[in-house]
Amino acid sequence: MRPTFRQLEYLVALADAGQVGLAAAKLNVSQPSLSAQLSEIETDLGVTLFYRSRSGAKITPAGEDVVRRARQILHALQDLRAAAQGGGIFHGRLRLGVLPSIGPYLLPAVVQRLHREHPSLRLIIREENTRDLDEGLRSGRLDMIISTPEDHPGMRETRLFTESLWAAMAFDHPLATLKSHTTSQALKLSDLAGHVFLTLGAGHRLSHSVAGLATSAGGRVSDEYEGTSLDAIRLMAATGAGVAILPSIYAATEARRGTDVHLRALDTPAARRDIALIQPNLPDPRSGSDMLADILRSEAEIILAAHANLPAS
Repeated sequence: MRPTFRQLEYLVALADAGQVGLAAAKLNVSQPSLSAQLSEIETDLGVTLFYRSRSGAKITPAGEDVVRRARQILHALQDLRAAAQGGGIFHGRLRLGVLPSIGPYLLPAVVQRLHREHPSLRLIIREENTRDLDEGLRSGRLDMIISTPEDHPGMRETRLFTESLWAAMAFDHPLATLKSHTTSQALKLSDLAGHVFLTLGAGHRLSHSVAGLATSAGGRVSDEYEGTSLDAIRLMAATGAGVAILPSIYAATEARRGTDVHLRALDTPAARRDIALIQPNLPDPRSGSDMLADILRSEAEIILAAHANLPAS
């Protein structure tokens, strides 16, 4: 049967590496051998998959579709082997994409637990923005992602948790000492009228959520600074540049460790976001994905429960 599974691995390796030499080194084969196999595949399929030049190998539109399907076939083979061994995704490699506003704060405990309970799992983690996570999942570059489900229509989703959004500001910011209308000391949206909101750059779902909050509150999102990380926007808030909007997983694990910002909860249903484990919508979910979801969910619950009544700092 042509192309063979090995040839499909060649295709995927070259698509990932972008250069024949790098792909050959990764596969531990010679460059002439890899080039010959690629030419054979293109002859068999009757289509050009890569434009080759001295600068590298650029995938063609037809090649993108073939490589995407090749990834799916190879993943199915991995699942078959894992299922035969009785461990599902825990007996093999799992490429997991995650939002940068979630990964560093939720995954350390998860990775430690997975390493302890499932030592045969090889977990490869990629932190990417919402757009890149969606591309990675649809192209087959990523096996699963942890993200906001509304941004990945048509995929299979398993809800993990819902987290609230918090406002962080400098200690001398007017909102830091504003008397709350609620006994929980949470801020209402009306309290944020006229204020500057700080958030991540475009491409992150959080930026869209913050823009919606700013519009509802009668404030505005800063056009002078777009953060590349939650730490960055927290530090900008500490300087008095505006109000940073932070997810509770982050607020519970990072912002509370320092003394550079004052934290206030937001009293509005809009200050929430759902997080899910998302995978391609195949006839059946990957074996073991329900167990992974349970582990992610339980670790998130530990963090969120410990800080359910997070006081202002």
